[in-house]
Amino acid sequence: MLTAGWPNIFNLICAIDPRKRVGSIVLGDVFMNTDFIKGVIVPILMPIDRNEDINERKLREQVDFVIDGGVDGILLFGSNGEFYAMETAEMILATDIVLDQTKARVPVYVGIGAITTRNCVKLAKMAAEKGAQGISLLQPMFISPNDDELYEHFKTIADAVSSMPVLLYNNPRAGYGMSPALVSRLAKNVSNIVGIKDSSGNMTTLCEYIRLTADMDFKVLAGRDTLIMTSLAAGAVGCVATTANFIPSLVCSIYEQYKAGNMDGARKAQFQLTPVRNILELASFPVGTKDLANLLGLEVGNPYLPNKSTSGVKLEQMKSMLNTLGYLGK
Repeated sequence: MLTAGWPNIFNLICAIDPRKRVGSIVLGDVFMNTDFIKGVIVPILMPIDRNEDINERKLREQVDFVIDGGVDGILLFGSNGEFYAMETAEMILATDIVLDQTKARVPVYVGIGAITTRNCVKLAKMAAEKGAQGISLLQPMFISPNDDELYEHFKTIADAVSSMPVLLYNNPRAGYGMSPALVSRLAKNVSNIVGIKDSSGNMTTLCEYIRLTADMDFKVLAGRDTLIMTSLAAGAVGCVATTANFIPSLVCSIYEQYKAGNMDGARKAQFQLTPVRNILELASFPVGTKDLANLLGLEVGNPYLPNKSTSGVKLEQMKSMLNTLGYLGK
């Protein structure tokens, strides 16, 4: 059952032509409000203890920290949320914890990165039953499906939760990207596929997603923290930014100042964020997010093995760079 009060529930049938409504997706004779899909969405990290069990207290603290920092949404089980290391029971537990702690202050999206269609459908139904406001679908990793196979994969999952907004997630770490033609085809033919997070870092690709869906209310979100302002200028509605896990107010200021028309302020905030994001490259993926969160005092624990927290010379480089940027005491 979907959570009452959030705009992923069907609204009443509109007296005017619902296809002319901004921020709504038509589903037969009713429409789905998607206005809430915007701003800074954080792919929340997953705090764990020494036994690699979810640290519930720290996860709840992390939820409050990012919300207090101004984020507009929380994405569970993103790449930096280490989804690949989690069993289904752990995902269910984490979903319950985050939804309970969020208390409808911001929308919660459940990321789905399973390889098979059937497993993705199971997770999508779980997200809907728990009351998440949307889901995010990563292209299947390891295998190499063609566009027709991907189309059927995403359509089948979306159809299984037809009253829930679905975001695609283009991540090159899957080994291939989602073509603009495929994304446009899905957007135009599957009513509840309403947007995409693009982590390609390729502005031509992101702009093509926007251009080919310009006649629809299709939401494109930047997936590279270094390209937030550039993506907003191209027509993106927001971003999914891992740096919002540890410096949410700075990330949010880029979006807020851009929307307020303060281009210079937004540019300065972006240029302040970029060198922090670049520090993550010193670590193995996706360890850097937890490394910086721990260095800044959030105490979120280690990554799931086989990854390990950064140590030695690399960690000292991270500390030095954070210190130079003014984030650590001298």
